[in-house]
Amino acid sequence: MNRSEGLVRRVKNRSENPGNSEQGAANSSANNHEDEKQENDEDVDDCDSKETRLTLMEEVLLLGLKDKEGYTSFWNDCISSGLRGCILIELGLRGRVELERAGMRRKGLCSRKLCLKSDTPTGDVLLDEALKHIRETDPPETVQSWIEYLSGETWNPLKLRYQLKNVRERLAKNLVEKGVLTTEKQNFLLFDMTTHPLSDNVIKCKLVKKIQDAVLSKWVNDPQRMDKRMLSLIYLAQASDVLENAFSPLNDDDYELAMRRVRELLDLDFEAEAAKANANEVIWAVFAAFTK
Repeated sequence: MNRSEGLVRRVKNRSENPGNSEQGAANSSANNHEDEKQENDEDVDDCDSKETRLTLMEEVLLLGLKDKEGYTSFWNDCISSGLRGCILIELGLRGRVELERAGMRRKGLCSRKLCLKSDTPTGDVLLDEALKHIRETDPPETVQSWIEYLSGETWNPLKLRYQLKNVRERLAKNLVEKGVLTTEKQNFLLFDMTTHPLSDNVIKCKLVKKIQDAVLSKWVNDPQRMDKRMLSLIYLAQASDVLENAFSPLNDDDYELAMRRVRELLDLDFEAEAAKANANEVIWAVFAAFTK
């Protein structure tokens, strides 16, 4: 991941006293160890906002919610599986899951199993619930299977227990707690529905601007140099059919350019990208699952 933006690392000047060199080396080693320990946590941080940090699931849902009405489009049947893809990528970014080794026969991304790497709780209820299911499943399942199981879209009745229920409502409540949304009741003739209109327009505007910048002014034309979290957000927002909401305010020329660059990402060879150095295979496996 390119961490040159949004992260400033302070480096203390080396002491001029030769007698302190040994202590300085020890401190340097300790600092390097601490940097490695915190690497996964840095992946979670949204450097554009230190006040409110959103998960991938929350960002995708926020893009899909109507600002005033407080609910997603009734015609959107993609966001459910898209949110489950977000959950798996979050677990991958946080170092909780990984793909099994490709082996001598070089298994494809969609045929490799998703394995537990660490069962340390993340502190997020949805992520920990999914992590629990993955930990307790033997033998392991593929990424595509997990997206289906967590969505409840499976014909196997024995796998229905893996379904994560009320995901959108639970994510909306998280956003209410973070001050981004509010809660209201609306009457739809035959029934009442809880809705979550936008209460903090600044947070959503920052999110939309961040996505627009990623494909326009900050475009790097190399997915391996893109921030992994932003790359995942763009792809899963597209898979959830909510990316259009981030691009609709653009003028015609910028809109066409943004969509052309998104199409370039969609047309990538996911197998080849996953095989490159420092690639997070879970991310590319989730992308591949949505193209099946």
